[in-house]
Amino acid sequence: MKPLDLIQAVDVSLVSKLFASRYHNTLIPLAKKVSATGDGWMYVLAASLASVTFEAHRFYVLSLLLGFAIERPVYYLLKNLLRRNRPFRTLGIKNAVVPSDQFSFPSGHTSAAFMFCLLTVNAFPILLWPLVLWASMVGFSRVILGVHYPTDILVGAIMGMSLAQVSLTLLSV
Repeated sequence: MKPLDLIQAVDVSLVSKLFASRYHNTLIPLAKKVSATGDGWMYVLAASLASVTFEAHRFYVLSLLLGFAIERPVYYLLKNLLRRNRPFRTLGIKNAVVPSDQFSFPSGHTSAAFMFCLLTVNAFPILLWPLVLWASMVGFSRVILGVHYPTDILVGAIMGMSLAQVSLTLLSV
C-alpha cells in the first residue's frame, strides 16, 4: 500500500469510527460553537483591541497582519492544488456545517487558529495553554462537523505554526 493510500485509509477509519460513536451527535452543538470562533472575527477583534494601544502592541498587530497576509494565500493555493474532497462528500456522512469551499486539505480554520495562537503567545506568553487548547478544539471540531479528516487538521496546525514563525522571523529582520 502506498503511503498516501495508507493515510487515506487511516483517515477514513478514524472519521467513520467518530461518526459511528454514540457521542458524536451530542458533540455537534459544541463543535459548531467552537468552530465559529475560528471563522475570523476573533482575529480581527484581537488585532483591533491591541491596536488601541498600538505602540505597546505594535509588533503583535504587525505580526498578525503579516501572518494572515502569508497564510491565507498559501492555504488557498494548497487547497486548490491538492483538491482533496471533504469527508462528507466521499464517505456519505452528514456534514453539520456548510464549508466555504469544496476541498478539505489543509484545514484553513486550523491553520489560522494555530498561527493566531503562536503569534499571540509570542506577545502574551501567559496565554499559552488556553490558546493551545482552543486551537486544538477548533481543529477537532472541524472533524466532528464532517468537513475535515484528521490529517487535514494535523497539516493545518503545522502550517499555521510554521507560517507564524516565518512572520515573526521576517518582522525581526
